[in-house]
Amino acid sequence: MAIVVENVSRQFGNFKAVDQVSLEIKTGSLVALLGPSGSGKSTLLRLIAGLERPDSGIIRLRDQDVTQHSVQERNIGFVFQHYALFKHLTVRQNIGFGLEINKAPKGKIKARVEELLDLIQLEGLGDRYPSQLSGGQRQRVALARALAAEPEVLLLDEPFGALDAKVRKDLRAWLRKLHDEVKVTAVFVTHDQEEAMEVADELVVMNKGRIEQIGTPAEVYDRPATAFVMSFIGPVNVLPSTSRLFQDNHLDITEPEVFLRPRDLQVETSRGETKAIARVSRLINLGWQVEAELILEDGHSVHAIFTRDQYEQLRLSPQQQVYVRPKHPKAFHSREALKLAS
Repeated sequence: MAIVVENVSRQFGNFKAVDQVSLEIKTGSLVALLGPSGSGKSTLLRLIAGLERPDSGIIRLRDQDVTQHSVQERNIGFVFQHYALFKHLTVRQNIGFGLEINKAPKGKIKARVEELLDLIQLEGLGDRYPSQLSGGQRQRVALARALAAEPEVLLLDEPFGALDAKVRKDLRAWLRKLHDEVKVTAVFVTHDQEEAMEVADELVVMNKGRIEQIGTPAEVYDRPATAFVMSFIGPVNVLPSTSRLFQDNHLDITEPEVFLRPRDLQVETSRGETKAIARVSRLINLGWQVEAELILEDGHSVHAIFTRDQYEQLRLSPQQQVYVRPKHPKAFHSREALKLAS
């Protein structure tokens, strides 16, 4: 089921949580609402769910205006960050709770619950209580409960935010696999860029209640539409255009600030083409890659990231002099326009 949001706004007092947002989410897609705290992503999710009503604008599901419809009328499954499971009910009872409320036949409830236990890989744990499960298992039960009534749309608000890094990583892969199996239209909120890029088909990047960019993970990372998107999605160096890094490499950039990914900083130990001079200030070994902090001749600091193979070929050491050249620097002159410096 497609979701269409048309010029929707929601204000709390003097704070504009969502400001004239328009968005279309395709049937069967998995979309991430991504942004920092206060960007409006959770409010937008709650507006789609019917947990909040917009001050203006229209929300459409199945090509129908559902702006004033209740949550129940929208046939939407909602998964909260902190599970919201009933502590006194078993896993089976939690999953089947919505079906019980809707007075579904007992045989149907039993079959659906067993089907979902298999889907979330918790067979044999149906008689346990939430307190007897790990955080990752509880979140899977919450997801199964949301899926029990076979909703046309599944909404998830920071679904892995309360879990540790290893469990989050595992559940991200599991959610992507689950979505590919059930094919429900799904929207999830996150402030974690890596999580969004790993799981989602499409990213909706929000800032101060507005949408900055919509695109695939590759499009948003490689072709950011604004300085905010460039800064928020992935690590970035921000330098004045007057820096020696650009002048010594004969790059004429008229905008005041230049954005450069750490992976787009070419570093060599001998001078070849014209390059700026820098000194290795610090090396950070992260196991799978190495990060270097470099100090340019003008005093500006930049970070470069190398694969293990690149690092071993360079054989860098602290205080070593190196030569650097920027690849694909980007300068933004407005919210809408992007200038590529080559």
